[in-house]
Amino acid sequence: MKIRIGVGVGSAMVSENDLASVVRHIEGRGFDSMWVAESLTDDTFEPLTALALCAGVTSTLKLGTTFVLPGRNPARLAGELATLDQLSQGRLLLTAVLGLPDPSELAAQGVAAADRGPIMDEVVPLLRRFWSGSPVDHDGERYHYEGLCVGPLPHQNPLELWLGGMAPSALERAGLISDGWMPSGCTIVDAAAAKATVEAAAAAVGRTIDREHFGLSIAYSRRPLDGPTAERLQRRRPGIDLSSVVPIGLGSLRTTLEEAIGAGFSKFVLRPLTSATGWRAEVDALAAAVKDLQTS
Repeated sequence: MKIRIGVGVGSAMVSENDLASVVRHIEGRGFDSMWVAESLTDDTFEPLTALALCAGVTSTLKLGTTFVLPGRNPARLAGELATLDQLSQGRLLLTAVLGLPDPSELAAQGVAAADRGPIMDEVVPLLRRFWSGSPVDHDGERYHYEGLCVGPLPHQNPLELWLGGMAPSALERAGLISDGWMPSGCTIVDAAAAKATVEAAAAAVGRTIDREHFGLSIAYSRRPLDGPTAERLQRRRPGIDLSSVVPIGLGSLRTTLEEAIGAGFSKFVLRPLTSATGWRAEVDALAAAVKDLQTS
């Protein structure tokens, strides 16, 4: 398997004035990709806008986003993502998610919690049809189109769309309609079991997900989590033991990566939660600790 390692960048640690230089530094240190995750209510970059800037200041670095799909107009979204893929000359990586399960996020999406899954089921195939270049006729539960064409087309053919999530419905959905699967906030043991569930769901309908299309987004910290950071993570993952899913120290992070590779995962997004030394030093330390695991 080709092991690829990316770095997650958030505005809580990188200001808008520093984003361009940080991204160039990530590219210079030989990482495969940089990622911006979306939260509609946290103080973080809007991912598509941020990635447009990143596309303009890099040339080889892949540009990834974990973006919230429910609440977006699918025709407009198809054009936005295709434009970003064109502007970056085919460097866009996409993972669609339902969004954080809290009232403020649901209010920002404008979507009822129970409707988010069905929206994903309808919109993911729609995006692929829009990206085919053929006129789209669609009469669904929420969206209706007659002969609609959306431009431009993506640079990549196909532009892959991965999904996230660990809920049983999310795993089934990933098997049925995704090009790949990348969860977060889970142990390697749980991720491996969920991966088997995704593969079984795909096989049940005659699909096969590429063995290299399974990844993990891993938050880590080089020092023990402070109270506010731990509380924020706990709100997002109620009931989970943070010590089991957040490696503390780069040695622990490397061990986690090695275990994940052994479990059949090959694509990784590493998200530093804190940095005592600044982002450039954080990227340097991360590269020294784990980049040799990346393969060509």
